[in-house]
Amino acid sequence: MGGTIQVQNVSKVFETRTDRIEAISSVSFTAGKGEFISILGPSGCGKSTLLMMCAGLEAVTTGSITLDGEPVTKPRRNVGIMFQDSTLLPWKSALENILFPARIQGRASKACRDRALELIELVGLGGFSEAKPMQLSGGMRQRVAICRALVTDPDILLMDEPFSALDAMTRDEMNDALLDIWARIPKTGLFVTHSIREAVYLADRVLVMTRRPATIVEDCPVPFTRPRDPAIGEAKEFNQMCSHLRGLIDHGRSGGARLGKAA
Repeated sequence: MGGTIQVQNVSKVFETRTDRIEAISSVSFTAGKGEFISILGPSGCGKSTLLMMCAGLEAVTTGSITLDGEPVTKPRRNVGIMFQDSTLLPWKSALENILFPARIQGRASKACRDRALELIELVGLGGFSEAKPMQLSGGMRQRVAICRALVTDPDILLMDEPFSALDAMTRDEMNDALLDIWARIPKTGLFVTHSIREAVYLADRVLVMTRRPATIVEDCPVPFTRPRDPAIGEAKEFNQMCSHLRGLIDHGRSGGARLGKAA
C-alpha cells in the first residue's frame, strides 16, 4: 500500500487586484502510510486550502507536496476526497452515486460494483442502495459519501470537515463509523476539523495551525491506543490533551498578512 504524504515548506499566496495575501506560510509535515492525522485550527486559517493543495486541486505558491515521492500537480487516482457537503447527485441512487467516480475514471466493473455493495453494508446502509439522496438523512448521505470516496480503493483519504453540518448525536455516530472503517480498511488520512475533541478522538496525530498566515505551531501525537472506546472522552488524559490543544489555538498568531501591492 502506498500513501506517504510529504509537505515541505509550503506557502500559499492569494493575489487580488491590489494585494497579495499570504494564507499559509512555511508548512511542513509528513504523513506515513496508514496514519490518520487531524488538522486543527481557527476558522479561516487555511486548513481547507492546505487539504486542497494535497489533493492537487489548488496550486502551491512555494514549497512542495509529494505523494509517495511524486510531486502533486493535479488530482490523483489514488486519493479520495470528502467535502463538508455530501455533494451527491440528487437524481441518482446511493449505489449510483458511489459508483460515479469509478465511471468517470473508466474503472467501473463488476468488481467495483461488488466493492460498492460491500461498502454499503460496512457503513450500515444495507437496504438503502437504491434510495435517492432526498430519502436519506444527513448522516446517511455522508455514509454514502464515505463509500464513494473509498470505492476506487485509494491509498489516501482527504476529509474536509465532513461531519460539521450534522447534529451532535449524528456526528458522534459518524466518528465511530469512521473509526470502524479505518480499522477494517486502513488508509492514510488527513482530516480537517474545528472540533478539538473530534480531532483527538479520531487521530494518531493532531497538527495545530495558527491564524493566518497559518503555520503548524505543534505536531501532537495522540497517545491513546486503537480501537478507541467512546468512553475515552471522559478520561482525564483525554481532556488534558484537549485543554492543551485549545490553549495552543487561543494563543496562536492573530490577524492577516498582506505582502504588499500586486504588481
